[in-house]
Amino acid sequence: MLLKIAARVELLSLLVLLANLATVHLPWVATLLGPLHGCAYLVVIGATLAATRQAGPRLLALVPGVGGVLARRRLNAQE
Repeated sequence: MLLKIAARVELLSLLVLLANLATVHLPWVATLLGPLHGCAYLVVIGATLAATRQAGPRLLALVPGVGGVLARRRLNAQE
């Protein structure tokens, strides 16, 4: 459950950061969402490490932005 939430937060925050960068580039958006994205990325890595010993999902979790979604998908496919 933690991996699912963190993966979604990581991906959504990255999309909003990139959209902000490509459009109006409001500094406060980056100030708020940058640390949130970084924390979600670290939680994804930690939750994946705690969930499995398999190298595949662990390596996928290291991919910024989409790694959590990919790792979760790999874990669900193996169940």
